[in-house]
Amino acid sequence: MSANEWQWIILIGLSLALFFFAPYAKNTNQFFKARIAERSPGVLALTGSLVISWIFAKSITNAANLGMEFGIVGGVAYAGYYLSFLVAGWIIYRLRTIGGFSSIHQFLNTRFGKQACWVFSLLIAIRLFNEVWSNTMVIGSYFGAVGDTDYYLAIILFTVLTLAYALKGGLSSSIFTDLIQMVLFAVLLLVLLAAIFGPDTSYGMGEALQSGSWTMSTGINLMLAAILQSLSYPFHDPVLTDRGFISSPRVTLKAFLWATVIGFICIVLFSLVGVYARFEGMQGQAAVQVGQAFGVVVLLIVNIIMITSAASTLDSTFASFSKLIALDLGLGNRVSLGRASMIALAILGSIPVFLDASILSATTISGTMVIGLCPVFVCWRAKPPKSSFYLSIGCGLLFGFALVLNWFPERLILSKGAYAPLLWINLWGLLSCFIVYLIPLWLKRI
Repeated sequence: MSANEWQWIILIGLSLALFFFAPYAKNTNQFFKARIAERSPGVLALTGSLVISWIFAKSITNAANLGMEFGIVGGVAYAGYYLSFLVAGWIIYRLRTIGGFSSIHQFLNTRFGKQACWVFSLLIAIRLFNEVWSNTMVIGSYFGAVGDTDYYLAIILFTVLTLAYALKGGLSSSIFTDLIQMVLFAVLLLVLLAAIFGPDTSYGMGEALQSGSWTMSTGINLMLAAILQSLSYPFHDPVLTDRGFISSPRVTLKAFLWATVIGFICIVLFSLVGVYARFEGMQGQAAVQVGQAFGVVVLLIVNIIMITSAASTLDSTFASFSKLIALDLGLGNRVSLGRASMIALAILGSIPVFLDASILSATTISGTMVIGLCPVFVCWRAKPPKSSFYLSIGCGLLFGFALVLNWFPERLILSKGAYAPLLWINLWGLLSCFIVYLIPLWLKRI
């Protein structure tokens, strides 16, 4: 049996197994809040769900590719995004224990009004829309090149099968299957690393740690940009923030802290796949090239890792979108509406697959677009006028468009090399967002 045939068997078999094991949600508490028998997820379940749902297929693909481009520096740089767990965990804990808020939308509605909630909801809807295509495209790349029939067939089949078990149980299905996917991911990652560092290669940890240069132009630009974006990035991702309100505050904080450490380590470890590709002088998609170099078994392991990480993110994306439509926007607390919204997102989110889209841009550009959320949540105890919200969000969007359209003045980019514009646009943008956010508050106090 060929490697391609095995890949199809794994894709279909793993998806059907998850559908079989996923719990069936009978009511809205189970479907939207993952409460089974009135019990919320514990530290272990919540930590595993946070980590695996944020180890996107596109994230580990990017980590491996950055490892190949910059060495170990690239992996550490990309892992900087996982400080988002620390930032979100602490702020959500304070929102719940000091502010008494039960959701992000309740906080925004209380402080800035219903219109602000709709603006925020549009931002996170765009984020969830991006998550569909940017993850399924990674799966397609293991079955064929862009334009091949197998490429599109794999994407469609994977999306439909993942949607099936998401429809079955909503957030309950997502968190339950996340545990299975997290264990599978961890075991397979260790097997993959054992092959790379095994006796049949001349590659060792010494070579990995010495790879790359710790300079601005060879990865530090991206690292600093990731750290800056982690101050706002998590708040436009309901896959993360929804999990901040389903368990007790204490359990939630512990889970987010553990997720910070585990997520950071997982990304750095997977980047070693790319570092090995760099060591061997490979070109193209790092994970694919390494898998092919080691033969069918390792290639299939890489394939399973990608399917596992993509499925965990995709089912969480469907669950979060259903909650956004049914609960957060108050359009109807009904399981039927939640399931209908999942189907709609699956269809709409697959459209960019047939266009020219970049998976890395889904992270870097969207992260810049939402830097205006940083003052809103970092300064959550302040009570500025409603105009502060719109000024900060608008300012962030302007800097995001400046990055996309290459409008930012070069004299304000104070470092050289890859990701320098990303870093400095985010830095100046964050400073500007804080200024415009606080000005109405200062004027109010005069």
